[in-house]
Amino acid sequence: MSSSPQYIILKEGTGETKGREAQRNNIQAAKLISEIVRTSLGPRGMDKMLVDSLGDVTITNDGATMLKEIDVQHPAAKMLVEVSKATDNEVGDGTTSAVILAGALLEKAEELISKDVHPTVVVDGYMKALEKAQLVLESISEKVDPSSKADLLKIATTSMMTKLVSDDAPHLAQLVVDAVTQIAEKTDTGYKVDIDNVKVEKKAGASMVDTKLISGIALDKEVVHSAMPKKVEGAKIALINSPLEIEKTEFSAEIRINDPDQMQKFLDEENSILKGMVDKIEKAGANLIICQKGIDDVAQHYLARAGIMAVRRVKESDMSKLAKATGARIVTNLDDLSSKDLGQAKLAEERKIEEDKWVFIEGCKNPKAVTILVRGGSQRVVDEAERALHDAIMVTKDVVEMPSIVAGGGAPEVEVASQVRAWAQKLSGREQLAALRYAEAIETIATILAENAGMDPIDTQVDLRARHGKGEKWAGVDAMSGKVANMWNKGVVEPTAVKLQILKAATESACMILRIDDVIASSKSREPPGGAGGPGGMGGMGGMGGM
Repeated sequence: MSSSPQYIILKEGTGETKGREAQRNNIQAAKLISEIVRTSLGPRGMDKMLVDSLGDVTITNDGATMLKEIDVQHPAAKMLVEVSKATDNEVGDGTTSAVILAGALLEKAEELISKDVHPTVVVDGYMKALEKAQLVLESISEKVDPSSKADLLKIATTSMMTKLVSDDAPHLAQLVVDAVTQIAEKTDTGYKVDIDNVKVEKKAGASMVDTKLISGIALDKEVVHSAMPKKVEGAKIALINSPLEIEKTEFSAEIRINDPDQMQKFLDEENSILKGMVDKIEKAGANLIICQKGIDDVAQHYLARAGIMAVRRVKESDMSKLAKATGARIVTNLDDLSSKDLGQAKLAEERKIEEDKWVFIEGCKNPKAVTILVRGGSQRVVDEAERALHDAIMVTKDVVEMPSIVAGGGAPEVEVASQVRAWAQKLSGREQLAALRYAEAIETIATILAENAGMDPIDTQVDLRARHGKGEKWAGVDAMSGKVANMWNKGVVEPTAVKLQILKAATESACMILRIDDVIASSKSREPPGGAGGPGGMGGMGGMGGM
């Protein structure tokens, strides 16, 4: 009878898993996420078709896009989704590798934990191995000239070769390099690139080869009035942030008119105000106006008569890009508009693309904002091409800002693993086991590349280890020929910044998951079936019995 009383601390329906079971669950969930993206790594990787609840289809092999589209519920798996998202935002590429490496680190840690190595010891070993891996990566990397288009072209092409658009990689990579070098700004310490200044517009139809770079901006708007010129050479551009309309007063007012003549005078006054606005634009010497707000019909008429081309309701982001591309100043008050505020472009023209009319402003002198117009056979193709371009733009930016590169094809990973393995032998205690497992996990990248290329992963791993043992630091998996080769000589190169980010993001997330030994999941509060006052309200009594 003297049994100890039962205490209930957590809310009814709350689930709790502890110790080994909690760790096993978390590791399994993270490994499953890693398994999803595993087959899409490298130039021979497969694509995934993702169908959402509305039936919209996405076809991609971009790790970040895949995990974003999948509605992951498990909390530990969500952490890996965050890793891919952070890697995408930070360096643009390597999202699949980061998730695969995190999964491999957890798999190796699980082996140690099952042999009674404490998770904290594993975490300490991993963090020391990460420090060593970063030092090795920086020591084997090669410095490049950030203004060398040949090196940047290799970087962009390597990024594109793993995507759906690999057949057109040389053409698209050239556009990416031209775009990034045009918008790069020199600073005291090097170069700074704001990729927001590369506008990527996509339109299905035509072919991927028709994708082109515009030294200026393409606006998905049409000229407001049919009588306006559709083509202006030697464009002098006014960017106007205020409406060319009679603004309504903020307070309610009424005008009493007793005489028809007064009505006419009132309308004439409105017209003369609008004509005055157009006269100011004409006086400044503008022959193209881009307006962020609306343009009144009467103002359109006067602009057309003056031979001025006009576009209205342009997005604020496009206005700032136009200012950077053409050198114009955005004017809020028309009274301030002068010839000094106008931007320059060789050509402004309205063109029909498929069913829509777009305005192209091209040939800007030294533009600091440019547009890449992506074309492709279908909407799915242009969507994936846009993602591929984003990754290529990001990796090119990474090298311009941090001019250091390594070879691709898993070569740097195998070299880092080889050196970390040799260094780990000098560690004492159980941390040595964790550091050795860390080296094995890094090698997984090269093994999966070989697997996806249809090569034998074991033979490839043995061959790579032997070659790196002989000092061939750039020996990697050439997925195209299905052999181990010198990837540097093949021109397959990647930014060091991306590799460093993959190592950091994967290790930190794996360590965070390993530290968790207790998962407490609250139950979702459900509405009682009979409403608050109905019989369902009695459900709360269960807790009473437990007391």
